[in-house]
Amino acid sequence: MASRQGAIERAQQYFDDGGFLRDLGRRVAIASTSQEPEHAADLRAYLEQELTPRLQQLGYLCEIHPNPQPQYGPFLIARRIEDPALPTVLTYGHGDVVRGQEQSWREGLSPWSVICEGDRIYGRGTADNKGQHTINLAAIECVLAERGSLGFNSTVLIETGEETGSPGLSDFCDAHRDLLAADALIASDGPRLMPNLPTIFGGTRGAMNFELSLDLRDGGHHSGNWGGLLANPGIILAHAIAAIADARGQIRVPEWRPSTLTEPVRRALANCVVDGGADGPRIDPDWGEASLTPAERVFGWNSFEVLAFRTGNPDRPVNAIPPSAIAYCQLRFVVGTDPQDILPALRRHLDREGFAQVRIAPSRSSTVMAATRLDPEDPWARWAVASLERTAGRPPALLPNLGGSLPNEVFTDVLGMPTVWVPHSYASCSQHAPNEHLLAPVAREGLQLMAGLFWDLGELGAPARRAA
Repeated sequence: MASRQGAIERAQQYFDDGGFLRDLGRRVAIASTSQEPEHAADLRAYLEQELTPRLQQLGYLCEIHPNPQPQYGPFLIARRIEDPALPTVLTYGHGDVVRGQEQSWREGLSPWSVICEGDRIYGRGTADNKGQHTINLAAIECVLAERGSLGFNSTVLIETGEETGSPGLSDFCDAHRDLLAADALIASDGPRLMPNLPTIFGGTRGAMNFELSLDLRDGGHHSGNWGGLLANPGIILAHAIAAIADARGQIRVPEWRPSTLTEPVRRALANCVVDGGADGPRIDPDWGEASLTPAERVFGWNSFEVLAFRTGNPDRPVNAIPPSAIAYCQLRFVVGTDPQDILPALRRHLDREGFAQVRIAPSRSSTVMAATRLDPEDPWARWAVASLERTAGRPPALLPNLGGSLPNEVFTDVLGMPTVWVPHSYASCSQHAPNEHLLAPVAREGLQLMAGLFWDLGELGAPARRAA
C-alpha cells in the first residue's frame, strides 16, 4: 500500500544506491557557466539534453523558451497538470553555475567532475544549484513512483542566468503568468542555518552595490614636499565611511536602520544559532548592532560592507599623496528599506556629515535585488515546518528570510505567491569558489524531507490562506 514512509524510503534508497551521484555527475559534467559567453551552448544543453528527457518521463510537458534578453540563456518550463481543481506548486532552480576556476581547485579535484571524499561531494554546482534542484526533482519522482500520482499540479521553472543576476527573469515571468500561476513556490537554494539542522526560509535580504569616490586633483604629489598641505583623499574617504558605520559596524544612516524587526520575526529567530560548520568562520561577538542577537543581525537587520578600498597603488606604493580614492560598498537590506531611497538617503547623510565632495554612484556591474519576507506565522510557513518536523523528528529552523539574496521578488511581487525555500547546502560549501561541495548527509536528508513535503501536499492539500 502506498504510504508517506514508502516515498521517503524510495528517496533514501535513491541516494544509497548511487542514483543521486549518477544524476548529479552528469549534470555537473555540463560546464553550464553563464559567466563565460563561450558556454552558451552548454546552458541550452543542460535544459534540452539533461533535464527535459527526465521530466518528460515523469509526465511533464516541457518547453524551452528564449530569454527576453537574447544575449542570455533560455528558460525551461515543465508542467504536469493532474487536475485543475488541485493546488499547484511552482518549483524553481537554476542550471547555470559560476565560472569553473579550474586552475585553483585542490589537486585531485575538478569543477566538472563529481568526486566524493568522506562526507563531501565536490564539483561545480553541487551546492549551487544543480545538487539542490536534483534533490527536489528526485523527491517528486519518488512520490510519483510510490503513489502513482502527485495529488497536486507541478510546474518546474529552471533558468540559466542566475549567476549573472537573472537577466530577463522578471520580464519572462510577467509574460508567462498563465503558465507559471501557482498557489506557492517551493524551491531550494542557499545554506541551512547549521549543517545538521533542517531549515526553511521565506524570503531573502535585498542587495545594492555602490561606489564611493573622491577625485581631488590630477596626479600624485611628493609627500615630503606637500605632506600637510594637500588633502589626502584616502583619509577623507575613510572618514566618510566611518560616518556611515561606527567602529563596530553599526549603521549610522537613519533611513538604513529598519523598523520591521517585528515580534513574530523576533520569536522565529529567538533560538536560531548561526553556524557555518567546522570550516566556517567564528562570529565576532562585538561586531554589528549591539542590541541584537547574531541571528537578528543577519536575518532581521541591514548590514553595510566595504568590499574593496583603493587609493594610490597598493601593489607598488610610492612616497606621494594620491590624487583619488574609491571604495566599493554594499548594503544588504531587509523588507522595510526602500531600495529607491538607499542612495539618496546616503547622499543626505554624507552631506550632513560634511562629505559633500564624496561622489556616490550605483555599481555598473551589479543588479539590485529586492528584499522579500514570508511572515513566520503564514499558513504556508507553518505547514512546511510541520512537514519537515514530521520527517526529521526534530523542529526545523524557520527564518523569515535568508541573509543572502535571490531573485525571490519575481515570485512574490510579479507572480504574487508565498515562497517556501528549503535549502540543502551549508554556509561553508565554498559556493562560487574553488572546491565547491555538497555534504552527503545533508543531501540524503534533503531527499527525505522533500519527499515527505511533496507527499503531504498531495495528501493534505494546500494550507488555507489567511484573509487579507
